[in-house]
Amino acid sequence: MFQNQSLQMPDAPLPPAGAGLLLRALFKRGAGVNQMPQLPATVFACTAPGPGALARYNALLGFAPGAQPVSAHYLLVQRAHLASMLAPAFPFRLPGMVHIENSVAEHARVAAGTPLRLITQVRIDPPTASGARFCVLDTTAWDGATEVFDCTSKYLALPGRRSGARSAPQPAPALPVFGGWDVQHDAGRAYARASGDWNPIHLARPAARLFGLRAPIIHGMHSVAKALVCLEAQGGRVRAADVRFRSTVPLGAHVQMLHAPGGAAFALVCEGRLAVEGNVAFAPA
Repeated sequence: MFQNQSLQMPDAPLPPAGAGLLLRALFKRGAGVNQMPQLPATVFACTAPGPGALARYNALLGFAPGAQPVSAHYLLVQRAHLASMLAPAFPFRLPGMVHIENSVAEHARVAAGTPLRLITQVRIDPPTASGARFCVLDTTAWDGATEVFDCTSKYLALPGRRSGARSAPQPAPALPVFGGWDVQHDAGRAYARASGDWNPIHLARPAARLFGLRAPIIHGMHSVAKALVCLEAQGGRVRAADVRFRSTVPLGAHVQMLHAPGGAAFALVCEGRLAVEGNVAFAPA
């Protein structure tokens, strides 16, 4: 569907990651949350990360040299999603939005530096019973007429009314301990340099507190990538991952990974709370 639509759409250059995009996001004003706009799909021209960018990403997260992790596709998608939400018709402010789900699936291998077209569609869901508002962004990536990967992110745009009683923490699935890692105190800045995501909640305590956090937290897709490194060490290359972000992972914390070898499900636990849970699909051997 997206490919047919794109024939009538002009390509826009994918905005570069950096201070300019961050400032636009921090000061973006909502268009009015009572509206339910039908936002048109946007088409961005870009190139897949080159060998140098992939080498830095792989070295930081622990992937093998020369690998092309499926999670690295999000480096482009995150910029496309951010640029789409910066459209004047997008009804929500970006500061305070919470990334709660993400899925990414590769359909064909992408050579480093390949020219791509990213087609992104934004969906604004109706209010829930509590008044919470969610939005979903779907992106497909095309190398000519070949769809090479797709990625979907779901965000909590506005929290709903609280009932007065706190809901119980999400329990971790009954999976054996598979591994773990320590999140370094400078991991937020290191991942920002590799990904281009300079959201201040990942960088320093004062900035995190401005957004209601006690301490800076690591990027959710950093945690996902670290999990994929562990999974690929025993199961081969991951070609798809579907995850839900349940709670935050502070910088300096320890993450415990739960997974049954041979299975598809995994979970990450931090400070006694379920932080991430998901499923993966491995590429054929």
